[in-house]
Amino acid sequence: MSRLKMKDLREMSDDELNAKLSELRSELAHAQVERSKGTIKKESGKMKYMRRDIARILTILNERKRTKG
Repeated sequence: MSRLKMKDLREMSDDELNAKLSELRSELAHAQVERSKGTIKKESGKMKYMRRDIARILTILNERKRTKG
């Protein structure tokens, strides 16, 4: 998975962002389970970036919510 850029995320609709958010959260949860079992492989370095991408998406969604209301 490639890193997400703010420019690309801002071009997405709210529905697309919510879908991407749920996808990232499930990937992160899976990676955390694997880490706790001790069977994680290459994904351990990607967890930090998954958390940051989730934060980016949430930031954009909150900005849009603030400007609408």
